[in-house]
Amino acid sequence: MAQTLVESDKIDAVSVTLYRDPDRRDGAIPAGGWPGGYALVTETRTIRVPAGKSVIRFVGVSEGMMPETAIVTGLPQQVGEKNRDARLLSPAALIDAYLKRRVTIRRTNRATGKVTESEALIQSGPGGGVLLTTAQGVEALGCSGMPEALRYPGVPADLSAKPTLSVTTNSAAAATVTVQISYLAQGFDWSANYVAQVAEDGETLDLFAWLTVVNGGSQGFAGASTNAVAGAPNKEAAAALPKAPAPELHLRCWPMDTTSTYPRWGIERLPSPEPMFEEGASDIVVTAHRMRVEGMVMSAPAPAPIAVMMAQQEELGDLKLYRVPEPVTVAAQSRKQVAMIDRKKVGFARVYTGVFQPFGYSPAGVLPSVAASRILRTRNVDERGLGLPLPAGKVAVFEQARSESLLVGESDLADRAIGEEVEFTTGQSNDVRYKIVPRPPSSKRQPFTIEVTNARSTPETFEMAIPGTLASVDAELVEHKGVKTWRVTVPGNGSAKLEFAFKLEKRR
Repeated sequence: MAQTLVESDKIDAVSVTLYRDPDRRDGAIPAGGWPGGYALVTETRTIRVPAGKSVIRFVGVSEGMMPETAIVTGLPQQVGEKNRDARLLSPAALIDAYLKRRVTIRRTNRATGKVTESEALIQSGPGGGVLLTTAQGVEALGCSGMPEALRYPGVPADLSAKPTLSVTTNSAAAATVTVQISYLAQGFDWSANYVAQVAEDGETLDLFAWLTVVNGGSQGFAGASTNAVAGAPNKEAAAALPKAPAPELHLRCWPMDTTSTYPRWGIERLPSPEPMFEEGASDIVVTAHRMRVEGMVMSAPAPAPIAVMMAQQEELGDLKLYRVPEPVTVAAQSRKQVAMIDRKKVGFARVYTGVFQPFGYSPAGVLPSVAASRILRTRNVDERGLGLPLPAGKVAVFEQARSESLLVGESDLADRAIGEEVEFTTGQSNDVRYKIVPRPPSSKRQPFTIEVTNARSTPETFEMAIPGTLASVDAELVEHKGVKTWRVTVPGNGSAKLEFAFKLEKRR
């Protein structure tokens, strides 16, 4: 018995909860490509269900929808079958759908303006060009020298303008119902993007964070209740999504005109990233969509506006949930940013660090000095102006120079819980340098000297972890991140030195 087709393309309400890429523990979301995170999407729709068997098509679901996770509630009867229609309508998809089928080719004579139409059979395409069989023989689309286009009898039933979920159901009577669809979808991601503005006193900074939301799919969600989950929930690998034809249609042919009409043919290339004419061949590209950017990482800090919308932190088991208090649009192929964290006068310490790299003694001399790394260190506690979970992301640090904020460094930040140490790396300093000097060893000891110089006028703190079993050391070491560490205050325009020796293992 025939089934009635019901199409639903209107979403009454939608919520999008984003989860980060499990393989990206810290840092910003890479630019380009398919985002590696995912989202839980819940849509509410009102539909009219007819009596008897019917197929309901939910148009406009996420492109990355994993159909095996979809749950549909609110129908009079249970869902009998569900399908994700992955083939999206595009110039290339139409060619692919009409392979070995007849279409109409429409051509316009450039000289007379006369339009002619004839029947054609699509033999191959869409990648690498489209071949047609016409009354004149086999030819390539776009190569006649005349403006031409294909006309199709209709849109195939399995092609959708938007990603679609279809389900079958059976209702005893016609009814208007409110249906809720919940599913996981690939192609989303989120991260925090921090802006740290160091105050003029050099002892505090203002820390502002954006919640950056990425939707890599072709379907957007307007007025969505948006949440982001921080942490690392267990996520098993999902089945690969079915691949639809590429959205681009490539038409390749030899030019049919003369060099007197287009004298630049074959002489020089057009300055386009996708050249129209290359080595005498034309390459016409029709794209189905373009990337749209709604927000971007700030290149310079700006004060948060009064009454700015801020994401609100909540507990989600052992995870952290950041809820955007107002509906926002998670647009297709976009990056959106919402204010997330705003902390003023965060106390920090400026520390210079070095890396100990042991090497053998050589009478020929020692290696030159090395610039120390410069970091800003604080602790995530109320007393220092923080005391809240800090999600992983990218940090841009700015300092003042004659009343102008200038970038001094960028670094990645991993998830930091309350009470943990937080560090922002701002690059290397040529003012604070260190040198590792090996001394002649004995059978039991390998001695070293570390020399640090400070060309700044102010005293600076220098640290270096000393891994290994020590035989002797002429200064007290502190425990930092589980490793014995030399921490010293180097006077302004002064120097400091550490003498120590490692125990050498006995050879058998």
